Amino acid sequence: MTHKAKKRFGQNFLHDTSIIRQIIQSIRPKAGEHLIEIGPGQGAITTELLKATGELDAIELDRDLIHPLAVACANLGKLNIINSDAMKFDYAQLAEDGRPLRLIGNLPYNISTPILFHLLHYATVIQDMHFMLQKEVVDRMAAAPGNKTYGRLSVMMQTWCEIEPLFDIGPGAFNPPPKVNSAIVRLIPYKTPPHQIDDADHFSRLVTTAFAQRRKTLRNSLSKMVDAEQITAAGIDPTLRAERLSLADFARLSNQTCNTEPTA
Repeated sequence: MTHKAKKRFGQNFLHDTSIIRQIIQSIRPKAGEHLIEIGPGQGAITTELLKATGELDAIELDRDLIHPLAVACANLGKLNIINSDAMKFDYAQLAEDGRPLRLIGNLPYNISTPILFHLLHYATVIQDMHFMLQKEVVDRMAAAPGNKTYGRLSVMMQTWCEIEPLFDIGPGAFNPPPKVNSAIVRLIPYKTPPHQIDDADHFSRLVTTAFAQRRKTLRNSLSKMVDAEQITAAGIDPTLRAERLSLADFARLSNQTCNTEPTA
């Protein structure tokens, strides 16, 4: 398939066959499962998934890739290509047959975080996700409190998903090669999150606000949402910065303040 990568779509096409094998072995796709590939591109992973399962949904934004992909996969199984933006797509509609969704994708580095946050809205219908991301994003996703890379992405993803970094991938595995290293990560949405969240929207706003100016103390960064007394009542020192709080701390502070947030 001949196609020039488009910068506006953040396209870097995987071509290393040994890496492709590792990815397929990590996913362990089986016939009868509902697999969805985000950004199939030139079909490097798509073809192998189809060989294993016989059917696959693929979400592709670049219209120029759709016909060549369909031709390349014509004899491998049933490929349903959906021309849509992965950041806006309603994944719940693909779960209407009752099968949990298994998502796979080489996510464009420039929009990977918005896609991940969008997918959290569909966690209840997702079995697992295997994504190729910029290694820095995977490191941030899995970071622990106190780590300089620990932030909003860490808290939000770890609250709703079990995160397992699998292996790193060098730039040479792609065409064109990116300027950064990549990594494969496995995300498994929790059926029951480890920390009770009473109001998910409030929790999200709290975490976002706390890290928006991460060098500020909680007393200052959260001043428009909660006051120092409320922070202290949750058993948290208001002079700490957000990066020092654990998932349990954020959950406790959110649950204790979700009914006291000022209305706009």
